[in-house]
Amino acid sequence: MGIIKSMVRVGQKPPKEAIKEAKRAARKPINYTKDAPRSTPEVLAEFAALRATQRKKNIRPVVALRIQTEVLEKYKSLGRGYTGIMADVLELAADNPEILSKVSGVIAR
Repeated sequence: MGIIKSMVRVGQKPPKEAIKEAKRAARKPINYTKDAPRSTPEVLAEFAALRATQRKKNIRPVVALRIQTEVLEKYKSLGRGYTGIMADVLELAADNPEILSKVSGVIAR
């Protein structure tokens, strides 16, 4: 079994030979010693360092905000993940001088 590489664009189907090869590979059992050999301590240390860097990038501080009840209910009506949506809206607003200029007491940059 070899690796088949092909470019697939949005809305395009993968080539038939790639689909057939994927189906054949899915039926074969995984041989962990051959298909996924043990990583060396150096490789594991590299992965750990990479993961630590990714975690630092993704850390978001927790803040408390006082907002109107109606505004909170609108966000909560969006369902699960509404706090992430709130964070995204705040980020977009902070990057948009036009929105900032409409807020009282804020000088647009």
